[in-house]
Amino acid sequence: MTTPDPDAHFWDREAEKYSKSAISDEAGYERTLSRVQELLQKHYNVIELGCGTGMTATKLGGSVNSYLGTDIAAKMIEIANKRNTGDKTIPGLSFSVATAESVTAATDHTRYDAVLAFNYLHLVRDMPGTLRNIHDLLHPGGLFIGKSPCLREMNPLIWWAALPAMRAIGKAPHCGVFSETQLKEEIVKAGFEIITVERHGVKVGLLGDSRPFIVARKK
Repeated sequence: MTTPDPDAHFWDREAEKYSKSAISDEAGYERTLSRVQELLQKHYNVIELGCGTGMTATKLGGSVNSYLGTDIAAKMIEIANKRNTGDKTIPGLSFSVATAESVTAATDHTRYDAVLAFNYLHLVRDMPGTLRNIHDLLHPGGLFIGKSPCLREMNPLIWWAALPAMRAIGKAPHCGVFSETQLKEEIVKAGFEIITVERHGVKVGLLGDSRPFIVARKK
């Protein structure tokens, strides 16, 4: 019997609530969307990792040649597909249950012009390995565009005490703890050149905006 993936199980359970939750920083989110639209070109084939219920994908998908939204949770993808049906169907936009690892496992996998990963890298269990897979998903010169919480820069009580306690009772997923410096180092080690690091947050906490928006190019 196959052991259920605990991460997929958590997000399947949270999918309905997640789909109805409000964006905590709407202005910061719109700033990120606008910046991504500036970077994507009409002929691009794009893959988004950790697309959740597809809200970002439906906002960006119509501006490129093709856009594949992926997520580890089948119920997230089910909701995403419902967003993209009927009169709202966006040509070239599709969704699939997948991860960077599962996509690159196929020796003849598609390569993309851009890989997007928003609020994703802190949730994977092998961040350096995931970045190597992202590198493999791209054409030479392709773009990795990501926005990741750097928990090491948040209040230590969050990642040292609160998160472990919540995980112990099933109220939080796996979360990797790293700083912005560590994240950038791993991106470079994976074979990328970092083009820009920006801050898009409008509503920020005591330690400022801990989610750097990073654009990197595959060497």
